[in-house]
Amino acid sequence: MFFPEDRVRVWLYARPTDMRKQFDGLAALARNQLNEDPMSGHLFVFINRRRTYMKVLYFDRGGYCLWSKRLEQGQFNYNCQRGEKQALSWTELKLLLDGVQVQKSRQFKRYQHPVGAVARYNAAHG
Repeated sequence: MFFPEDRVRVWLYARPTDMRKQFDGLAALARNQLNEDPMSGHLFVFINRRRTYMKVLYFDRGGYCLWSKRLEQGQFNYNCQRGEKQALSWTELKLLLDGVQVQKSRQFKRYQHPVGAVARYNAAHG
C-alpha cells in the first residue's frame, strides 16, 4: 500500500476509464478532463465501466507511479451523480478500496492546525 503525504489531494475521475491506458494516457486525462497538473503529487483515481478495476496515478519525486487493484468479486461503489471530478479524502479513498459506501454521514468540526504554523513556531523558539 502507498502512503501519501498530508497535503496530497485525491481526485476521482467518475467517468468510466479504459484500463488499457497507462502513465501517459492517464496523465492526459488528469490534465485535460480534471484540469489538474498530473505532476503535482496528487492522487488521480480512475475506475473502469464495470467498476471492478481501479488505477491510481501519482507523481513521486522523479517519475509517475501507477497503482492498480482488480476486484475478484463485487464492485467499487461511488456516487457518479456528484460530477465527473470528485475530491476525496484519504479516508474516503480507503473506504472506496474496501468496498464501504457511506450513504449519509455527518462530519463534526475539528481543529485544523494552520499550514506553516509549526515551522514559524519552531523558527521562533529554536
